[in-house]
Amino acid sequence: MLIRDLFDGGQPVFSFELFPPKTEQGERALLSTIGRLRELDPSFISVTYGAGGSTREKTIDIVSRIKNEFDIEAMAHLTCVGHDRDEIAGILDRIQACGIENVLPLRGDPPQGESTFVRPENGFGQASELVQFIRERGYPFCLAGAAYPEGHVECRDLELDLGHLSKKVRAGVDVLITQLFFDNGDYFAFMKRAREAGIELPIVPGIMPITNVAQIERITRMCGSRIPDALRERMRAVEDDEEAVSQVGIEHSTQQCRELLAGGAPGIHFYTLNKSPATAAILAELRR
Repeated sequence: MLIRDLFDGGQPVFSFELFPPKTEQGERALLSTIGRLRELDPSFISVTYGAGGSTREKTIDIVSRIKNEFDIEAMAHLTCVGHDRDEIAGILDRIQACGIENVLPLRGDPPQGESTFVRPENGFGQASELVQFIRERGYPFCLAGAAYPEGHVECRDLELDLGHLSKKVRAGVDVLITQLFFDNGDYFAFMKRAREAGIELPIVPGIMPITNVAQIERITRMCGSRIPDALRERMRAVEDDEEAVSQVGIEHSTQQCRELLAGGAPGIHFYTLNKSPATAAILAELRR
């Protein structure tokens, strides 16, 4: 199924994001997590692409297993990092051969140890270029695109960043999924700017339930998302109690999701960090 068609039913679309493990033990744990997430009846699951394409084979393998063994719709991430056009075409051919119908094209982060993105020789330097390449070659995929309510970490000028998004939309994406955020005001302000710019695609908010203080602070530094002061104070007051931190995260994310759905968001995309308990608790509350 093409993911874009899921938004025609009028019901919230709930989806999850996973990342490929680097070890056999991690893979076994991930498959167990997928089994538990399946019980939550997700609309689809996406799988990320490692920096520099380091886990590209695992990405395709796991996405294929999610779709063909677990019978859950799936989406493969694909980045520009480290690939020329011929390599990208070969990866897309393999994705299609595996029966995968949904792809999230991204520029991608610089490989570990490098501070800036370098356009590969005969490759792409922006997600919009990758989207255009996929469309020009006639692949039948539904294409999702990344959106940044607070601006991309490398582009904090919100109007300039919106221009980059508009270019990606014109290139041919079907659905947008946002970077994680913790203040719904950022999402609704972004939605207003996007609609005024003529972007009418579904824009799904990305939510990451907090389960570890040091971890979320590291993640937000990397991606440029802001933790509101009140939430940060609540986290730090209980940071030595893992269960209490998780409860704070679940409460905040549940309230976020309720407000987002009530405000017209077409669904929620959960960044799970390959864990199921927090997402399961939030969805149970939302569906109650």
